[in-house]
Amino acid sequence: MADTVRLDKWLWATRLYKTRSLAAKDASANKVKRDTRALKPAAAIKIGDLLEVPSHDGTHKKQIEVVQLIDKRVGAPLAREAYRDLTAADVLAEATRRKEDQKANRQLRKEGDQGRLNKKQRRAWNRGLHQFGEPEQPSN
Repeated sequence: MADTVRLDKWLWATRLYKTRSLAAKDASANKVKRDTRALKPAAAIKIGDLLEVPSHDGTHKKQIEVVQLIDKRVGAPLAREAYRDLTAADVLAEATRRKEDQKANRQLRKEGDQGRLNKKQRRAWNRGLHQFGEPEQPSN
């Protein structure tokens, strides 16, 4: 096997990204870094490189060490062996807390305002306004 592999190919093969084009898109947007320097999708990576990759949910950045070079998509257990996750525990804890906060906020939004009123709710609301002092339109 070669001594180097394209960045986008390796990210896809290790299942850090669902598609190679998503890996290339993030690399082009300077979201994937090696030693604080942004990498392009065609950048060559080698064993021992330390990469900074955004997490799937976007809550934190993963610190990844390249352990094995693969360029073909493999099963999840084999893909997991191709890198070592060096992300600090406090960063992971903060990301977990942020995810829980987002989940709680989502639940509150569901319980609160539901946005635009439907026809039935609008009519009920209009009937309520007429009860509080607005004169009703006379029916002929």
